Amino acid sequence: MLKPNDTHITATQLAGEISRHLNLSLGKDAAHASLYDWRMSLSLALRDRVVAPWFASTRATYEGQHKRVYYLSMEFLIGRLIEDVTINLDLEGVVREALADLGQDYASVMADEPDAALGNGGLGRLAACFMDSLSTLAIPAYGYGIRYEHGLFEQHFENGQQVETAEGWLAQRHAWEFERPEVAYKIHFGGHVADEDGRAVWHPAETVLASAYDTPVVGWQGRWANTLRLWAAKPIKLFDLESFNRGDYVGANAPERLARTISRVLYPDDTTEEGKELRLKQEYFFTAASIKDLIRRFLSEGHRLDDLASLVAIQLNDTHPAIAGPELVRLLVDHHGVEMGAAIDTARACLGYTNHTLLPEALERWPEGLFQRILPRHHQIIVEIQNRHLAETGSDIRILDHGNVNMGELGFIMAHKVNGVSALHSDLVKQTVFADLDAAYPGRIINQTNGITPRRWLQSCNPALRALITDTIGSGWQDDLERLQELKPHLDDTGFLDRFDAAKAANKARLAAWLKDRHGTVLDPAAMFDIQIKRIHEYKRQHMNILETIALWNEIRDNPNGDWTPRVKIFGGKAAPGYALAKSIIRLINDVAATINTDPVTRELLQVVFPENYNVSMAEILIPASDLSEQISTAGKEASGTGNMKLSLNGSPTIGTLDGANVEIRDHVGAENFFLFGLTAEDVRARRAQPGYARAAIEASPRLMRVLGQIAEGVFSGGDTHRYGDILHNLWEHDYFLVSCDFDAYFDTQREVDRVYRDRARWTRMAAANTAGMGWFSSDRTIRGYARDIWGATSVAH
Repeated sequence: MLKPNDTHITATQLAGEISRHLNLSLGKDAAHASLYDWRMSLSLALRDRVVAPWFASTRATYEGQHKRVYYLSMEFLIGRLIEDVTINLDLEGVVREALADLGQDYASVMADEPDAALGNGGLGRLAACFMDSLSTLAIPAYGYGIRYEHGLFEQHFENGQQVETAEGWLAQRHAWEFERPEVAYKIHFGGHVADEDGRAVWHPAETVLASAYDTPVVGWQGRWANTLRLWAAKPIKLFDLESFNRGDYVGANAPERLARTISRVLYPDDTTEEGKELRLKQEYFFTAASIKDLIRRFLSEGHRLDDLASLVAIQLNDTHPAIAGPELVRLLVDHHGVEMGAAIDTARACLGYTNHTLLPEALERWPEGLFQRILPRHHQIIVEIQNRHLAETGSDIRILDHGNVNMGELGFIMAHKVNGVSALHSDLVKQTVFADLDAAYPGRIINQTNGITPRRWLQSCNPALRALITDTIGSGWQDDLERLQELKPHLDDTGFLDRFDAAKAANKARLAAWLKDRHGTVLDPAAMFDIQIKRIHEYKRQHMNILETIALWNEIRDNPNGDWTPRVKIFGGKAAPGYALAKSIIRLINDVAATINTDPVTRELLQVVFPENYNVSMAEILIPASDLSEQISTAGKEASGTGNMKLSLNGSPTIGTLDGANVEIRDHVGAENFFLFGLTAEDVRARRAQPGYARAAIEASPRLMRVLGQIAEGVFSGGDTHRYGDILHNLWEHDYFLVSCDFDAYFDTQREVDRVYRDRARWTRMAAANTAGMGWFSSDRTIRGYARDIWGATSVAH
């Protein structure tokens, strides 16, 4: 095993390094330094400690000729790196002392760093967890993505409605990256392909540069560091002086405008043709740059392209980088003279594809005309790939079908392994979205259940609980999370449970103080904190949660002296700008909150809170404070869920369906420590086959009828009877995600939650049993599975 990197430094030494950077890197003295200056100086001092293991890891990979993993993802939701680096270098105590010696507050300095706007939800956070685990396990790897100027968007609420503004994380210097101006690749779009002396030659119409920015990702105890390489789009010609001198001031900036647009925003609205074109260009831009970069690196080490698959593993995180297959084939054939069939075989041997969805509409497809116009050579190569696939398998599944280019099918056909991300999801992938391809390529689909890094999601975000765990089972669980099962003998120890309860109470008090400071919201930490945090989507069923909240409000008003359990419903998440129904759900939640929170009859028993602009840093406050984890997606629709893992790991029992990783979580923590309700995936399919199932379910539920009637009457919208017509019409006439069918079971199970929560000893034991049972869900375990079953990669630590 690799030994921990020598990161020893005293607080006095670190304070000196911080002061040196304050003077020499920031140009400030202590008397005139702002919080930003102190935070940047600390970040640079910590970055200095990362460079040595980063260089050593790179040297070890080169010298040992080790296989590298290249992880391609549209998102890397990395959060605040200052906390990651501090924790992984095991320097938290030293940093606290050094800052105190300099007259600075640790928490304030940490909170000053903006979250990097490089992702949206679980897909991006999974990629960040995987990078942490790849470094912790000393598996040589690069993460490849886009350096978005503005990322997704910053969410605000105006009159309860989501309003999107540009995210300004790069308005400040990003302390952790190293610009690599010498690493830049020309990326082409459009034009035409000509046959020249028997060779296909692409003559593009547009070209931008992909310029590299590297961020070191250090693993636990500094033993290894990998690289996150993000691409920024830049113009070939920075400024058209000739156009400017002619008075064409707009045209003079056109090259820069095209380039910056490509790396400006994550997930541009693709409801327009312009949006579709931009999104396709984004995906090709970062994928092409990454494939060019890894081939350059491979050849620079003196290897032959025949050996590419033995030293290169490329993982596609969803369909966004699925163009990697045709791009790798293009480079092998057009630039290196490899025969087409051999190039396709080589590419497939390198590529793995992770599927994250069972929603057919979420499997990307591009209009074939648009695709052919933007990537004409790749269209030709896809025809070749498809013809080989049809000839070799006899399958009738096509990549080019009904005027579309189907990226899910492309990713599947061009990968040697396709993995789902939970046991249930992987089975359903075989039965549903890729049933025919599974038959054509038996054994290609495998499972790798997702995981989360315990360094971020317990060690860093929950100091009170980590102290209890270490005091109880000793250190070392941070990179061997299955040791948490050693807590199980303590689940009947009153002293242990009292400390567990005290840790939760401290985290709830911290959240209450944060919400009061940020929003002026006053909460009683003794109330149950019931939390649903995830992107807003119909299948995740935030609307079922708020409908149940209204039903509970009604019953409390009907019987205000009943034996009620005080509860705070906390939501967090963003809706895609073009997703109208999801944005209506957000507005409904905020409208219901405005009504319930001001009701003198119920406000001591029920409150609704929806803090705006949910991100990683907010999650680090919410998750440790959660009493109840809402994982209520329609069975068969959530691929995995990693929020459910984070909440359960931090001692939050789940109310949920048998969906995604809930199935495996329930197995590991014990069915008695999980609040199960709702239809199974098989039940869902059967119910959908019944005509009029939604209307029948609503009419059979007086409680739900009452709630929907109140919404229709404008009870929560100031008398506006039309505001939520879209939600009501969806539930009455369609309800594809079966809110109506699961509603009564959900409400009844919530009342069981109330009863158990009032038994504090029983509840605390359930919460502690969740933490003790979650060791299997470390992303370290997941990465070991990928390395063994997909990549054929090994740890340099062994």
